[in-house]
Amino acid sequence: MKKEQVVNCQFSVWYPIFKKHTIKSLILPLPQNVIDYLLDDGTLVVSGSDHNTQQTHTNNSDSDAEEDVQWSDDETTTTVTAPEFPEFTSKVLEAINALGGSIFPKLNWSAPRDANWIALNSSLQCCSLSDIFLLFKSSDFITHDLTQIDLMPSMYVITSLHCVICPQLVLRKWSELIPGGEFRCFVKENKLIAISQRDYTQYYQHILKQEEPVCQAIQDFFSQHIQYNFLDEDFVFDVYRDSQGRVWLIDLNPFGEVTDSLLFSWEELTSGGELNQHQEGPAFRYTTSEVTVQPSPCLSYRIPRDFVDLSTGEDAYKLIDFLKLTKSQQEECEEEEEEENAPQ
Repeated sequence: MKKEQVVNCQFSVWYPIFKKHTIKSLILPLPQNVIDYLLDDGTLVVSGSDHNTQQTHTNNSDSDAEEDVQWSDDETTTTVTAPEFPEFTSKVLEAINALGGSIFPKLNWSAPRDANWIALNSSLQCCSLSDIFLLFKSSDFITHDLTQIDLMPSMYVITSLHCVICPQLVLRKWSELIPGGEFRCFVKENKLIAISQRDYTQYYQHILKQEEPVCQAIQDFFSQHIQYNFLDEDFVFDVYRDSQGRVWLIDLNPFGEVTDSLLFSWEELTSGGELNQHQEGPAFRYTTSEVTVQPSPCLSYRIPRDFVDLSTGEDAYKLIDFLKLTKSQQEECEEEEEEENAPQ
């Protein structure tokens, strides 16, 4: 895979080309101090004070008395405060307001889809910079984007490249997208070869009933608006088909293993063996029954991996160590109880 293919799929490159066919968005450069804050594991306090810049006191009659309470006798105790970015905060708030007051945040390539569990409403909808920071600091996908940009020259084949890669904050106007309306499309040599249900872990009955019109709508959208208009001939694009049957472009990704192939394998996508023998048009795959429903791949980001291994029994050694530790702790508790109950 060439570096240009990855660079061409960053939002700021493809958005101007397909602006009329996607969700309204605004792009802001990420200052270095904000990047440092997002990558700082030690900063647990979420920054980005905006619409609630000043914490108001409660109307409780005891509030003044509570202010005098000393919670620690340790004179070395310091209060952790989040860094502030006044200028950047102002720009973000202005952009959010311009987009209707709520947005979907992402970076050049990735969105914090693995961090929705930490939001109060389990949604990626954000109304403030603090909402964005909370998701970003909790997302492995975002960390990957921020840390891999500098490594890209050594990761991909470089030919001619005139694009400077800088971390960018992308704010997309919030839209309620039904997961069953999202599809991933694979293009090879400017030909649409495959379409996969995006949320393949769930069964959506309407896809089964509307297979032909869904597939035809995506093909028409591709031939009219996408084909030959993108900078590469091999790429992957995500679309959303709304209740009116209109198709919208959601994202573009490189054609390769860095992109999830969902219900296809990269071997069959690159070789084209079975796909070429398919009927005219792209191969279309979707979850056909509730029997094949699977847990979301993002669930593993909610708790430490060790917990997952223990609960599923995938790592026998971890399970053995855990049982030994539990047994040891039980024996210690029994010994302590015996000592306490021993006659004086």
